[in-house]
Amino acid sequence: MNCPHCNGQIKEFKNPTPTVDIIVEIGDGIVLIERKYPPFGWAIPGGFVDYGESYEAAAVREAKEETGLDVQLKRQFHTYSDPSRDARQHTASTVFIATANGIPVGRDDAIQAKIFLKQNLPVLVFDHAKILADYYKGREKG
Repeated sequence: MNCPHCNGQIKEFKNPTPTVDIIVEIGDGIVLIERKYPPFGWAIPGGFVDYGESYEAAAVREAKEETGLDVQLKRQFHTYSDPSRDARQHTASTVFIATANGIPVGRDDAIQAKIFLKQNLPVLVFDHAKILADYYKGREKG
């Protein structure tokens, strides 16, 4: 194909894949999932944004799919985009903070889902330990 702006050549671009992660607050704890697929371990619920889907809708959908919870988004927290954050591919994750009521249940990509307090967090995959450290630092500042 010819492109008048690219000296006659269409360039291919390789871009980060958009994802969302959701810090789900229930009482004094947060919900984490144990991953069913590699990388194995505990993680913040989340996943890929589908084409034609808003990031907010993806966050609500992913939380429901992985924890069984209907969440209410409070706010967008931060975007994490270090190319090494996910060894499978370069992702850029927009993190949301949400609230929910009920008991989380592992579904879809999750073996189980549990509520954890800050003082008993498990070892986390991806860059989720950094995300939660930033989250708790922000809560301490108010």
